[in-house]
Amino acid sequence: MNVLSLLITGMVLLLQGCSYAISPDVTRTADRTITFEKLQADPSSCTGKTVILGGLIARIKNVKTGTLIEVGQKELDYWGRPRRTDRTGGHFIVYQPRYLDALIYSPGREITVAGEVPGTEEASLDGSGASYVLINAREIKLWPRDQQARDNPTWLDPLYDPSRPQDKFGY
Repeated sequence: MNVLSLLITGMVLLLQGCSYAISPDVTRTADRTITFEKLQADPSSCTGKTVILGGLIARIKNVKTGTLIEVGQKELDYWGRPRRTDRTGGHFIVYQPRYLDALIYSPGREITVAGEVPGTEEASLDGSGASYVLINAREIKLWPRDQQARDNPTWLDPLYDPSRPQDKFGY
């Protein structure tokens, strides 16, 4: 194998690992000009269009016909992952026509969704009377949880002994 083919193979593998959260086919059909603010203000103007949104799961509820997920909206980064910020544009509801496990799709998990806007339909999961824009999911990306620093230290402490009992201050 010559150097050029090895380099091309490496680049393909590198790019494949750095792909967008949603598949290219669905991403091509999405209307990227629709912002969450525009969607909230006038969902009927976006009827039938595919949007890509993301954020943190707030609630999940399994119903007879599938699963409803309430998501606290966050801006997406270049790869389609929700940005780690305290800012949110509000909440939206994702309808998935199949059962999703509430232990896996749990509150606090990051999610990116591509889906179709059904129109002026609005939904609520808690019965509070608040209503949110509804998205019929075409594709969902559930992001892996980040490892805690104590589980995956980035530096080594020569005096750290994980088997030693710790006092109330963690020492």
